[in-house]
Amino acid sequence: MIFGYAKMAITLVMIIGIGGAFTYVFKLRADNAVLKANNMVLEQSVESQKMVIEQQKKDFETILETNKKLTTLSNNLQQELNDLDKRFTKGDRDIGKTAIAKDKVIQRIINKASAAALRCVEISSGSPLTEKEINATKKSEINRECPSIANPNYIPY
Repeated sequence: MIFGYAKMAITLVMIIGIGGAFTYVFKLRADNAVLKANNMVLEQSVESQKMVIEQQKKDFETILETNKKLTTLSNNLQQELNDLDKRFTKGDRDIGKTAIAKDKVIQRIINKASAAALRCVEISSGSPLTEKEINATKKSEINRECPSIANPNYIPY
């Protein structure tokens, strides 16, 4: 009788153990499915992050290239400003006295320079260059106010 109870207890423990094992296995399978889904989401996230990093690299290279162009343009404009400053600060030149003495000549010069400066502003604002501006190679053909942007084929000599 004691052995009968012992057999029954052992059988009951085995049945409970097998049931627990099945429950544990099903729980592991469910956890595995969740982990696989999470892994897929993480892999997609990694791929999208790689794409973002690649785009940022391309954007950074574009920014560097644009910055180089901007620096070159800034240097050219600074040189033009220096040249213009030299034109107006020669010795004891007094433009007021000259304007009074030669008013028609000075008016023509100022009007021509104003028109050239206005064209520089138009070009800087996005207006396309004319054929005449593009093909200008001689000093007499160029826009003297901004030759670097108005006359790309002009090489100062």
